[in-house]
Amino acid sequence: MNILVIGGTLFFGVPMVNELLSMGHQVTIATRGKRKDGFGDKVGRLKVERGDAASMREALQGRYFDVIIDKIAYTSNDVKYVLDYASCSKYIMMSTTSVYNPKHWDTKEEDFDAREEELIWCNRSDFPYGKGKRLAECALYSKYADINSVAVRYPFVIGEGDYTKRLLFYVEHVVKGIPMFIDNIDCQMGFIHSAEAGKFMAYLVDKDFWGAINGASGSTVSVGEILEYIEEKTGKVAILSPDGEPAPYNGEPEYSINTEKAKAIGFQFSNVKDWIYQLLDGYIGL
Repeated sequence: MNILVIGGTLFFGVPMVNELLSMGHQVTIATRGKRKDGFGDKVGRLKVERGDAASMREALQGRYFDVIIDKIAYTSNDVKYVLDYASCSKYIMMSTTSVYNPKHWDTKEEDFDAREEELIWCNRSDFPYGKGKRLAECALYSKYADINSVAVRYPFVIGEGDYTKRLLFYVEHVVKGIPMFIDNIDCQMGFIHSAEAGKFMAYLVDKDFWGAINGASGSTVSVGEILEYIEEKTGKVAILSPDGEPAPYNGEPEYSINTEKAKAIGFQFSNVKDWIYQLLDGYIGL
């Protein structure tokens, strides 16, 4: 298939593109062209400014792709700037479990119906991340309801090369003895490994599935469990203080993500506890 990937040179976009190539697809990546990638002549390239309507129109108008994977659609305008200009048989958007308000134990896709959201055309600076993503899905399922589409909802994506450095925060603060403020230390939370996040999006391109779908590793883990492991491996003690630096996962409730829809179409996610401690070892330097 002829596939356009919007974004794809950063974090889990790399394993996603590599998976698409290994499946034999023809891949074009659309980016700002400022980050060198390792794909060589295996992919085509388009240079775009993602949030600029004129740039997107110039790059995409009149083009057809079998599938468009939009890894960086954060708002309703982001969706508009693709689907007003390019045509496709399937559009896959990376969304987030932050659309659920709030997340809770056994969070299912039906807990947020984008068709019930009031559509507001907006840019990234107009709303917080979760609201922007809800409006992106709203645009997809109201304005562009005639297009076969999928919204992939991920919790925190972590792994080697994680530019957010959220998990690394906990390691560094324990090792260096820097006080942290944590408001949800015992809350169980969902994660997905970056390699698996990329693989799942590639998996969806030829599957007969439309609509919202969750993707997350099996089981959950708490910040407290993460800190206990770091303490055990380093011999250091986490310093917790209300005056400490606020931790990245603060404000997250206790929740888990239901992935039965993904399992029903044949994708089995790994268990978070089968890989997160190895990832922590890498951060610790073991």
